[in-house]
Amino acid sequence: MSMRLGARKGSVVLAAAALVAGMAACSSGGGSGGDQVEITFLTQNGEPGATAAQELVDAFMAANEDVVVNLETQPPGAEGDNLMKTKLATGEMADVFHYNSGSLLQALNPDQNLVDLSDQEWADSLVEDMRTVVSTDNGMYGAPWGTTQAGAVMYNKPIYEELGLEVPTDWAGFMANNQAILDAGTAAPIIQTYGDTWTSQLFVLADFANVTAQDPDWAAEYTAHNRFYADQPALQAFENQQEAFEAGYFNEDFASALYDDGIRMLATGEGAHYPILTGAGAAVAQNYPDNLQDIGVFALPAQDAADTRLTVWLPNAMYIPNTTEGEELEAAQRFIAFALSEEGCRIQNEVLVPSGPFTTDLCELPEDAAPTLTDVQTYFDAGLTSPALEFLSPIKGPSLEQITVEVGSGIRPAADGAALYDVDVEKQAQQLGLEGW
Repeated sequence: MSMRLGARKGSVVLAAAALVAGMAACSSGGGSGGDQVEITFLTQNGEPGATAAQELVDAFMAANEDVVVNLETQPPGAEGDNLMKTKLATGEMADVFHYNSGSLLQALNPDQNLVDLSDQEWADSLVEDMRTVVSTDNGMYGAPWGTTQAGAVMYNKPIYEELGLEVPTDWAGFMANNQAILDAGTAAPIIQTYGDTWTSQLFVLADFANVTAQDPDWAAEYTAHNRFYADQPALQAFENQQEAFEAGYFNEDFASALYDDGIRMLATGEGAHYPILTGAGAAVAQNYPDNLQDIGVFALPAQDAADTRLTVWLPNAMYIPNTTEGEELEAAQRFIAFALSEEGCRIQNEVLVPSGPFTTDLCELPEDAAPTLTDVQTYFDAGLTSPALEFLSPIKGPSLEQITVEVGSGIRPAADGAALYDVDVEKQAQQLGLEGW
């Protein structure tokens, strides 16, 4: 399973509601002399994304009687990616569409196919990480829809309080905490759930912000085939996973435990630390609501505290193709601005449910946000974040989760695992036709 925050997609057409709203607007003489503009919004069919999209459409049309918005959805994954490219190439793209940010966006050739939105009033509200992943050197093309999540260490706060531990800022401090927890004998220091192999990747993927802190050009040079996981600083993540295994810090059933087991262990105090995506907070809230306040978050520590950063998965965004023109373009821009209005932010908070901070200061987390969200917010406020590698490079080998299971199980040494992953990504880069590979 890829760690990409895949766009949510599907195939619903808002017809009756749009027509009823449109007829009502016409009969009331709303808009420009009773005339209406009709646009289409394309999103994905997964939940809760499709429901949130429909609520956004309904709210926008209620506030803008001169515009009818038809909602369409399509499948996720590779099928959806191919549909996006085909629609842009044939000039049949919807007036507004929801899609990935980062490297998948770059594959759509935004300079050639999209409308530059950098002159919109909301544009300056974006945090720098978000602006980076919806921009090229020539323009800024997307408005975020949804919140971030982070690759981090989720931890059980009562265990920390009981043992008098402090949140670590470097790797040595993290390992010292693990040893104290092991010595206490009441919980597994580090939860690993290799029965769901994708979860094994967090030691590597969540460390990427620490790599960037040491080598800001790493992602670009990696894409150009000039940086390698077999070399430092990227090798360190594999070495850390090996070290944690060899220290005996994992739960005894790490090889077969599933993600749901990891959530249970974290929430109930059977385990102290779980390197995972912070979207796991939603699973805690659903399955162990009484324990939600017991869970905190900290960045996977770097060797040096000065390099410790939080690795962030940015939300998808809304875009306008350059085939949208005239009145439709103006309506599409209004629709995107509405998504970042007070009402749009409410829908994102209530329907999408935040898994991290917003990437625009126009939206705020609810006052009763879980500690996991407020902990992540502190890293944003301090400027100690960086996008995950997949937002900065299109290269992610398909075998990483198998390799990290082997490294984290003592089957393969860290150096060998990193070197094998360099071979794995080479195959993918060649398939993508990247220069230098």
